[in-house]
Amino acid sequence: MRSLADDCLDGLAEVARLEARTAALKAKLAANYVQAARALASPAPSPQERTAHELALIAELACALTVSERTAAALLSESHALTTALPRTLTALGSGTISWQHARIIIDETDTLDPAALETHFLDPDTPTPARGCPAGDLVPSRFRAKALTWRERHHPISIEKRHAKRAQDRRVEYTPDKDGMAWLSAHLPAATAAAIWNRTTTAARALQSPHEPRTLAQLRADITATWLLTNGTNNTNDEMPDGGTEVSGAEPGQAGRVPSPKAQVLITVPVLSLLGATDEPAMLDGYGPIPPSMARRLITDGADSFHRVLTDPRDGAPLEIGRTSYRVTKAQRQWLRLRDGKCPFPGCNNHSLDNEADHLLAWAHGGTTGISNLAQPCPKHHRLKH
Repeated sequence: MRSLADDCLDGLAEVARLEARTAALKAKLAANYVQAARALASPAPSPQERTAHELALIAELACALTVSERTAAALLSESHALTTALPRTLTALGSGTISWQHARIIIDETDTLDPAALETHFLDPDTPTPARGCPAGDLVPSRFRAKALTWRERHHPISIEKRHAKRAQDRRVEYTPDKDGMAWLSAHLPAATAAAIWNRTTTAARALQSPHEPRTLAQLRADITATWLLTNGTNNTNDEMPDGGTEVSGAEPGQAGRVPSPKAQVLITVPVLSLLGATDEPAMLDGYGPIPPSMARRLITDGADSFHRVLTDPRDGAPLEIGRTSYRVTKAQRQWLRLRDGKCPFPGCNNHSLDNEADHLLAWAHGGTTGISNLAQPCPKHHRLKH
């Protein structure tokens, strides 16, 4: 058994090296694809055409790999960096001495810097750098990133003040659906702002802790953050929530914190029997996916006017309250498209249907009809790319 265990560990180590070599091959193939595709394309007569060509390159790769366009674009960028500016990194990846995660860290940390200097410091075994420590591939990626980041800050020609001012323009909030009726809401903010928000929610959460409060500190932070974002004030952090609030799942009945119901426009599809409480069939929240029927019932019971309540037939799931089709794209047709597609129909695109544009799959000028079977709701980017 000891021999078997050792063999398994040796096998896993070899698999890791094979994965690194495969990643190097993938980068080379992606870079070669771009070169070949650009050589085949006719000269673009305008900046718009050049942009369309680049978008098409990314879209083709995304479909071939079954990944999002953001992932495909990142792969093309990383492959270009590895094959043009980071030869030592590509060689180390191809030999299996570093992983793809290590290679990506080197790509990230050499952005706007001389890549040869960082490669020499971490990947050249003959360079006398005692402070480097063990070889890069022997460090877990998080520790290697910390070392590479420290090196980058010491050698960056631009001050951190100027770099921060530029990066602050990229601040944003992101929404990522998760399983079991949950989702992640994250914000990319200046460090001082993010730390202040974290500290303030922690302070407010600790103030609510008591022997009679069943929620954990993490749950209190989440409830307080949701309350602050969904109301105009910041004082509603205890059980005395505004009218129309919904109980937060996971706490004892009657003692859960109450978070205000959302008033933003949301399309929710609820099976009739689930609405009546006869079954536990999940409802569908537009832009998210399946949610517990209890959550759907609470949202409808709270009476938010911005909710479209769409009931479905339990036999075949057909909508019961969507209007008939017409020559022009009607409001009912747009709602039907939102129900059918949920998101942009382009493979891998996650833009929600609420933001998308109705479009004829077969153009009207080419004989296409305005029926549901010939309509879709691509996002503005893929609508333009298609044309």
